[in-house]
Amino acid sequence: MDSFSVRSIFLWGQRDDQRLEYLYEERITLWRAETIDAAIEMAEIDARSYIEGSGEYLGFSQAFALFEPVASSGAEVFSLLRESDLPPRDYLNSFFDTGHEREQISPKE
Repeated sequence: MDSFSVRSIFLWGQRDDQRLEYLYEERITLWRAETIDAAIEMAEIDARSYIEGSGEYLGFSQAFALFEPVASSGAEVFSLLRESDLPPRDYLNSFFDTGHEREQISPKE
């Protein structure tokens, strides 16, 4: 099995200390899978469970095939919370889907 990292984007519910309208999270997890699409599918299942009742998984994931194997699936290795006044589609387009990424689009899309 190969190893992959998957970046997923979330919209959290409003917090008391929040200064801007929206609170987003960029989260990267590690996965062992047969294919990159399978890794994304596993990460999306995990994403819906992770955010359940607290916000929304925005349905946006990007994956990378790792050069070194990982021992197990599902480990979170990075998380960044960012406040923004941009609504979800504009936020994704501004920071993650600008149209200038050098990436392969999954055949599922």
